[in-house]
Amino acid sequence: MISSEQKYLAKEAMQFALDNGANNARVTIYSGSSSLFEYRDKNLDKLQQASENRMEIELFVDERYGSYSTNRMEKASLFKFIVAAIESTRYLDKDPMRTLPVSSRYYKGAMFTLDTYDKDFEKVNIDTKLIIARNMVDEIYGVDERIISITAEYNDNDSFMYMISSNGFEGETAHSKYFLCSMVAMKGDGDARPSSSWSEAALYFDNLLKDNVGRKAYERTLQKLGQTKIDSGRYLMLLDNTQSYNLLSPMLHAMSGFALHQKNSFLINKLNEKIISDKVTIVDEPHIKGAFGARMFDSEGVATMKRNLIENGVLKTYFIDTYNGIKLNMEPTVSSYSIVNFDLGTRSHEQILASIDKGIWVTGFNGGNSNSSTGDFSFGIEGFLIEKGKLSKPINEMNITGNLLSLWNNILEIGNDPRPNSSMRIPSLLFKDVDFSGT
Repeated sequence: MISSEQKYLAKEAMQFALDNGANNARVTIYSGSSSLFEYRDKNLDKLQQASENRMEIELFVDERYGSYSTNRMEKASLFKFIVAAIESTRYLDKDPMRTLPVSSRYYKGAMFTLDTYDKDFEKVNIDTKLIIARNMVDEIYGVDERIISITAEYNDNDSFMYMISSNGFEGETAHSKYFLCSMVAMKGDGDARPSSSWSEAALYFDNLLKDNVGRKAYERTLQKLGQTKIDSGRYLMLLDNTQSYNLLSPMLHAMSGFALHQKNSFLINKLNEKIISDKVTIVDEPHIKGAFGARMFDSEGVATMKRNLIENGVLKTYFIDTYNGIKLNMEPTVSSYSIVNFDLGTRSHEQILASIDKGIWVTGFNGGNSNSSTGDFSFGIEGFLIEKGKLSKPINEMNITGNLLSLWNNILEIGNDPRPNSSMRIPSLLFKDVDFSGT
């Protein structure tokens, strides 16, 4: 937690910067801790614990901007650091478009309103963490002689932030996170060594699903035995809800002010135009209590709000921070998304799969890339051939290629099964006419 003494020091640092030549300033204090315990088979292979306590000072000096970070929290050392930072900033080229947000855009409400911090975080002792990690191994150790290795990881962290700016913002956040992951590698046919993983995450320890993580990783690996290629062609593609973000993330990046300003976006000049299928409505909902990504303000202190990103296929929002808004001569919105939600369909993954006569269920991506200027993509994938509503054979070493806008125009169905353990709550997705290449 950020102490009252640290907050007072941040205010003193900001005032000192203003008194010594800065026209404006923003001061942020970060504090937190993390721990990681990893078993490889029955042996504790990794143990890490870390803590953070630092101050970031952003200075606006005579139309110049500089950002500096220090963990020197003693007043004398800190003030000396600020003087040097101001002098360093004066050497930078002028950039009059660097400025703080208009104060009317700041969040001005109460602190800690979104239940993103587990107040019992420090009560979870090391023995408990080790038992949870070890249990992921014990669930499957020795059950199959083809298992080569089992990796089980327990990770947690808490983070606190306090930010003030010289034109009137003051805000504070607190977050906690618990994360479990197990990976299993098995001996397959010949030299094949298929592997897969499963993970669970939660903001509160009591909400963390702690059982069957290792078993799910084993079961997902078991399904991969006998992977092969199939004939190239155009297939229906059922995208697993653990992988859907791979085809949405490039779209979100193309909506950023930075990408637009760099002319490195395939969504330039597309605002309020229909870009993809009218089946798709995506909403940024930042105020869901107890959710990953929930926040009352962004990295600049600007108040967040519910926004339609894409409405019935029409692009409704760019992510425009203050700087890029001035550069682009566009109204600023917010610096980035908070919680991405889809308007959901009515069917589950299992129901959609059962309705597919022939297609491919994509369960993993193995490299590849997308062109942020054009939207063209090529990704390596693995998954399963679907025939008459059932899994026919596991496949790998295949690629999907195409253009992101064309792909999203070819969406057939949106599932009802997003995973809540991410800020991108994306369900299973079914696309038509996807170009797969293999044999």
